Amino acid sequence: METRRILMRSLAVVVVITSVIWTTTAADPQVVYSCCTKVSKAEVTDPILNIRLQRESLPCVKAVIFETKQVEFCCDPRQRWVKEKVKQFFRAQRNETLTSTPPPTSSISDQTHVGGATQTTDSSSVTNV
Repeated sequence: METRRILMRSLAVVVVITSVIWTTTAADPQVVYSCCTKVSKAEVTDPILNIRLQRESLPCVKAVIFETKQVEFCCDPRQRWVKEKVKQFFRAQRNETLTSTPPPTSSISDQTHVGGATQTTDSSSVTNV
């Protein structure tokens, strides 16, 4: 009987501790997203190291993310120059595996950065793609 009481108390303590830990580690409603929340139409001209596609999942918008040495830029995937840069980059990647040539280079102009920081002078930024 005494063993049963000790076991029940131990179980209750474990449940309380577990619920406290779970409650304190639950998702914070003020989570900062590291994604593109708006895109720029201005062309990237710095060397592109990597390219990623971001799907729309609010607050994140659909974007092509160009990674350069300094920063990542969120660009409108509907822009003709973005489509061309993507084709050039992957064509160069394919050729690099065959001939070891560096990827195409560009330099950065006015852009929107991942994480919401901006250097945009282009007033026609797209917020919903």
